[in-house]
Amino acid sequence: MLPREDLLQGSRRPEELTALIAQAEEALRTWQPVWTGFVAADLREEAEQRLGSLSELQLEASGGWPQAERRRLLLQRAELAAEPPAPAAAGPTETASIAAPAAPLMGLVVSGNFLFDPAEPGDVRAGLLAAGAEPGDLGDIWMRGDRGAQLIATPELAARLHGQPARVRTVDVQLEALPLEQLQLPAQRQARQLSSVEASLRLDAVGSAGFGLSRSRMAELVRSGAVRLNWQPVSSPSKELAVGDRLRLEGRGELELLEVQPTKRERWRVVLRRS
Repeated sequence: MLPREDLLQGSRRPEELTALIAQAEEALRTWQPVWTGFVAADLREEAEQRLGSLSELQLEASGGWPQAERRRLLLQRAELAAEPPAPAAAGPTETASIAAPAAPLMGLVVSGNFLFDPAEPGDVRAGLLAAGAEPGDLGDIWMRGDRGAQLIATPELAARLHGQPARVRTVDVQLEALPLEQLQLPAQRQARQLSSVEASLRLDAVGSAGFGLSRSRMAELVRSGAVRLNWQPVSSPSKELAVGDRLRLEGRGELELLEVQPTKRERWRVVLRRS
């Protein structure tokens, strides 16, 4: 058994981390690799820090593309991860190692006409949950203009929803399962540093500068629940930010406030890192 009390001490998401600990214990007990469902970026970061520190456990993450925010975790005994690949044909006295399985991921295309009712990834997620998906079934979601969206899902969900109708906001959509290599994945973001001069340190002002959105659009996204501040939900666009704060906007990555300097004209020069 793992030291649950120590691993959960100070956790931001103790209930979900408890479930991951139980899956890690299963992997250790059975000597079989275990894939979790998709987990949010903050839970993944916490699991990597806490479970990844255990000498007997190996933890890896996969979300279908390099900058995936939601990923599945592979939990397995460290001894299995360290073993060399098994020979093609093991003799009667040879022991074949257990190779780590490939990440069980599948693509799902959501097709519909969103010209008159534009949607965000959160709207697509809500529509799929209403169609019977579980949160752990759904990885990253990205929009494809007014034609719909694409996402990464568990193979079981993709197979179950393939060819089925669903509804996203007011739009009727069709669902199609596709291999990952047939998806049009989002362009990879290069981490970069940028600076801006703002009239205030409000979340909507700093966020609009960092994410390249209008301030009104940024405020709208904050109110809709699409933005997290230091991993916590935030609904007030007027929230004042400080150095070290991290904003995450679904589908657009993360923004970190590195520096704040007052200017002579009573404004603020901010330095940001976007990744």
